[in-house]
Amino acid sequence: MNRTTWTRFLLAASLALNLGIVVAIAIRPSPPRSVAIAVQPRHLNLQDYLELSVEQRTKWQQLEPAFLHELAVNWQGIRQHREALVQQIFATTPNRTAIDAEQAAIAALQGAQQQRVIAQLLAERNLLDEQQRKRLMDLLLSRYSQETTEEELLHRD
Repeated sequence: MNRTTWTRFLLAASLALNLGIVVAIAIRPSPPRSVAIAVQPRHLNLQDYLELSVEQRTKWQQLEPAFLHELAVNWQGIRQHREALVQQIFATTPNRTAIDAEQAAIAALQGAQQQRVIAQLLAERNLLDEQQRKRLMDLLLSRYSQETTEEELLHRD
């Protein structure tokens, strides 16, 4: 074989191998869902799940809009800093000072977000009776135990 034929053969073999890997990933069955996730739909109407009274629903609905808006704004900031962080890490010449600054900005936004979530949960807790608190706590704990970060998903087999 001459060099051109050999190169074409290697290219065809490489493409076939890559295509085989893509097909294998695409047809791989998804892992079975755990019972906890199957019992709790992903988009659960929390007010119905907690069986809030009319009065509780009114108060709950007054708490939500500002919280959800702040959360969305905060997530947008986190996403922007994560993108900048990844760009800095994979730059031709990574700038450690810029990387550290992006990481610190992300940490600060995450800290502020956690404080918002805690304040919201405390406000919601005050609206609930003991049984509703238990249901909400159990729901949160089961969801948190099932969470996987995007980074973890990228690095799994």
